[in-house]
Amino acid sequence: MDGLERFNGLAEEAAVSELLAVCPSRRWAERLAAGRPYADLEALQAAADEVWRELGPTDWLEALEAHPRIGEAGGRSADWSRQEQAGVGGADADVRERLAAGNAEYEARFGHVFLISAAGRDADEILDALQARLGNDPETELRVAAGEHRRITRLRLEKLVNG
Repeated sequence: MDGLERFNGLAEEAAVSELLAVCPSRRWAERLAAGRPYADLEALQAAADEVWRELGPTDWLEALEAHPRIGEAGGRSADWSRQEQAGVGGADADVRERLAAGNAEYEARFGHVFLISAAGRDADEILDALQARLGNDPETELRVAAGEHRRITRLRLEKLVNG
């Protein structure tokens, strides 16, 4: 049995639980679990995108709250976050300090963690994006962060069904 077949066959609450590790928005997880079975990964990702776009700021903030700061460990899905942020791990002390300062400034300005789909990006790229996004207004930035979360979710769904 492949990962998608296994996922499609889970009891409702077990599917919701697995989806909450992918995206910690309860409404998103419940709606996506209720849409099973999915024919393939692409159908699952398309449904995930559709549900995410139908949600709003309260749900997006719920998901953002479960993420660690860039350059820090933890969060609801710590293993996935660590893998996704691998490009930050080798950064020199100056860049790590600037990321920490940027994270603090960002959170003071927007009231939530800076989120970026960090997979495949190095620390300098992430720092540049953080600094550029500090210029956004709060509404625009929440939408940008939600878009980044959607990209992270697509990658995590692939890991969920493909191992």
